[in-house]
Amino acid sequence: MTTQVQALYDFMGDPGTTEMSITSGEILTLLNTEIGEGWWEGKNSKGETGLFPAAYVRKLTPDESTHTKAAPAVPRYDQAADDWGDQQYSAGDNNYQRTASHEDGWDDDWDDDTYSEIGPAQHKSHHNQNSQLTPLPGMPISEYSNNDDTSSNFGSTVGTVRKSKFAPSSKVSGESYLLGTLNVEVPDQDKVYIIQDEEGYIWSPITQPYSVTVASPKKESKFKGIKSFIAYQLTPSFNNIQVSRRYKHFDWLHERLQEKFTLIPIPPLPDKQISGRYDEQLIERRRVQLQEFVDWMCKHPVLSKCEVWQHFLTCTDEKRWKAGKRQAERDPLLSLNYCISLAVPEKALLQSQVDHITDQCHTFIASMDTSVKSVTNMCVAQTKRFQGPYKMDCQKVGEAFYNLGNALSLDEGTLISTSKLTSAIKMTGGAYIEIGRMYDEQPKYDWDPLGDKFHLYKGIVGSFPDCLANHKGAVQKKRECERLTAEHKMEVAQLNEVLRRTDVISYALLAEINHFKTERTTDLKATMQKFLRQQITFYKKIVEKLETTLQQYEE
Repeated sequence: MTTQVQALYDFMGDPGTTEMSITSGEILTLLNTEIGEGWWEGKNSKGETGLFPAAYVRKLTPDESTHTKAAPAVPRYDQAADDWGDQQYSAGDNNYQRTASHEDGWDDDWDDDTYSEIGPAQHKSHHNQNSQLTPLPGMPISEYSNNDDTSSNFGSTVGTVRKSKFAPSSKVSGESYLLGTLNVEVPDQDKVYIIQDEEGYIWSPITQPYSVTVASPKKESKFKGIKSFIAYQLTPSFNNIQVSRRYKHFDWLHERLQEKFTLIPIPPLPDKQISGRYDEQLIERRRVQLQEFVDWMCKHPVLSKCEVWQHFLTCTDEKRWKAGKRQAERDPLLSLNYCISLAVPEKALLQSQVDHITDQCHTFIASMDTSVKSVTNMCVAQTKRFQGPYKMDCQKVGEAFYNLGNALSLDEGTLISTSKLTSAIKMTGGAYIEIGRMYDEQPKYDWDPLGDKFHLYKGIVGSFPDCLANHKGAVQKKRECERLTAEHKMEVAQLNEVLRRTDVISYALLAEINHFKTERTTDLKATMQKFLRQQITFYKKIVEKLETTLQQYEE
């Protein structure tokens, strides 16, 4: 019997590919569910065939009419798996991700660009957050409960919960670290040290600095051309061995870093895209923003040495990749539990001083967040103006002068001076047309790079409140333990261990605050210098162009 599906969301297929555009509510005849990577093949009412994301449709039951109303039927999260088709998906951060049974290989596309921007409003509006829903297998339990850890106050004070693509067992609370119940040995060579210098407490500096180049984005395909993607080539300076990585691999890495380092803001990736994924300008902007991500990782004393990052940079063998991938996803040292890896000064911290520093940081971050968003928006606006009104205004001026020169040429006669004047006015018109072209080209030298840099800072600054909230949650847990000890419900020796471990968490946060302060000072200085030099060069070129044109009137 022919199976029909109904489109839940609009999807715009890329022109020139096997993808087919579908409209919300549209009825399609299902032809093939074995395409792979979350794609199905179908035929629409016009007889056109093509591929579309399986997550964008639902199968119709035999009793349902093919004349279903256009309004899409939104699936409940506790529906049977058949309503989603042959594969199950879990709701994550603005995308649908393939569940754990498909997460071992390179070919799992739970985070592929193709269906990465299903808006949160499309499923949040149908999810009653006050009710307990039964998640599908592999869905993070934290997305269906009010608190990440309902057994204590610690989980409810951490602020925004980071959503996981992985099974609930990978979500490890930091409470086990604080209470000393985490039984994991960390070898000395894997310890991360925090030291004190004139600036305060800092991460132990990088002893062997390195860099990574992101280059040569290439459009590649598989499944005999059915599936296309962009692969970026990464080359670390410490071995000069090139590895090929897709955006989905960066996305996987980013998720692992966020799960592991909850006291360190992770630099952002480029925004996900559905349409225009193969546009050359978009690909280049993505490459530049991936380079910003990579540069920040390389310069961070902790992130640059972490195992999952090194695995991402160096692994070229698929079997080793899968083994390392599984190991990273089963890492017991997630969230605050990572602090068991830290070696910090013996000195006990004064809580009032820590509170003062974190309060200052909170105030600064709130102000900085507003500022970096403003600069980012301004860069976008300036690019549009340069390539729009500024360019067109110059071209209109140039055309007006050039037309004036044409008009004068009709009455030049035999006077040489008149002929030179006409030529000079035409050259003036040509100069302004050329200046318009220069405006169109200029943003890629100044406004775009500035916007890419502040895209980086927008992501880092936006992640800092979560880091502060995680620290605050640990401090509140410590105070709860102090109260329990005063009520003789906790041993003093156990409280001392909690106090010491809370200090370790505080040391980590203080080290990260100082790292960000040092890094941004150097980085923003170089960024602004480069931007201003490009602006000066640009306007000098305009002046030179006008001065050259002026000389035509003096000869």
